Amino acid sequence: MEDSRYARYVALGDSQTEGLGDGDDVQGLRGWADRLAEQLVRQSPGLLYANLAVRGRLAGQVRAEQLAPALALQPDLATVVAGVNDLLRPRFDADEVAGHLEAMFAALTGQGARVATLTFPDASRITPLARPVGPRVAALNARIREAAARHGVLVAETADPPVVTDPRLWSPDRLHASPLGHARIAAAVAHALALPGSDDSWARDLPADPRAASGLRALGGELRWAGSFLGPWLARRVRGRSSGDGRRAKRPELLPVLALD
Repeated sequence: MEDSRYARYVALGDSQTEGLGDGDDVQGLRGWADRLAEQLVRQSPGLLYANLAVRGRLAGQVRAEQLAPALALQPDLATVVAGVNDLLRPRFDADEVAGHLEAMFAALTGQGARVATLTFPDASRITPLARPVGPRVAALNARIREAAARHGVLVAETADPPVVTDPRLWSPDRLHASPLGHARIAAAVAHALALPGSDDSWARDLPADPRAASGLRALGGELRWAGSFLGPWLARRVRGRSSGDGRRAKRPELLPVLALD
């Protein structure tokens, strides 16, 4: 069994790793990477943690902006999660995106860090309007697995368990995890890392939801989502804007972590 104690954990990525959907910009964002750090510190009381993720970033931007600072922090554990923003762009090249991810895998593992990443659920299983994205997700996931295997990177397989499509794991925008979803992602990565006390319970179904919409109610929900979230997102793309414009990493330096119950 590998040692699960770490001294320096650095998270690289976009909005999911930043923590959108779990807290807010007023009270602060938590997110799965923060939650993972809170689990890690139970085995590693002196753990230092930095989160370099910034919302809206493409995989190439994560590589260009975050890799060098991450290497400078000399992590012994790093997580690299990016590519969803690329999936949603009109021009998408799975090989190009995976190339950026692999470059980060290679640099971090080459410096001695243990690295973990995720696969992505098919968005069309969450909202039917995203059906055209399905083949892109499958292509990217396949390349993530291949690149990870070449560099000894651990993969939390969050793409396939049926529970990942449960609406309760998603925020209203259906692009970011809810607090419960972030907790499940953190548990999945902890399981991939074989942390003490971790298991596959993160992949188990939730109890049935008596409030689940169906029929006309479900269609109405789709239309409201398109008007409230999809439309504004498309408008930003047309204007060449990003939700991350002008933003910096929320935790660019290595700082101590407090374990939360």
